[in-house]
Amino acid sequence: MSSDTKRQYRYSEEASARLTATAEEVFTFLDDHRSIAVHMGAGRSPMMGGGEMALELDAGGGREVGSHIRMTGTAFGLKLALDQVVVERTPPTSKAWQTVSQRLIVIGAYAMGFRIEPAASGTQLTVWIRYDAAPNRVLGLLGGRMYARWCVRQMRDAAAAHFRPELDAAGRAR
Repeated sequence: MSSDTKRQYRYSEEASARLTATAEEVFTFLDDHRSIAVHMGAGRSPMMGGGEMALELDAGGGREVGSHIRMTGTAFGLKLALDQVVVERTPPTSKAWQTVSQRLIVIGAYAMGFRIEPAASGTQLTVWIRYDAAPNRVLGLLGGRMYARWCVRQMRDAAAAHFRPELDAAGRAR
């Protein structure tokens, strides 16, 4: 468990990738919640049951400890809402946020964040989530782990795609 939150959660998932970028570049990209929440609101998603979420940032833009990040929308025809607060922000190595209120389907309260560590020719990114079961235990058992894993992978993949070097026709980095 990271020092990002004192609350204990029952479940967790992580996804990692090695990126060919500096820690500062990776942190700057991930610090903008619009970059990492794109999987929730960029068109209708099968994982969201054809729904999508709208992101609302406070005056701190989700870039300050205490800053709120709100999302509202639908999944599987049901209304969802969550309010998250940034609880840790340590450029260029880590950031964490946790729910202060949520109306979700397959997971309950959660803390989420990322760690960036030096690695050969770049950085190692780990995106993580710690979460409780959904209020409806059946839905949580059916989809909680799959959804949590999808979320961390989507955020990791957004960063990997952003920092992927352009390749020439022979597959060499330009």
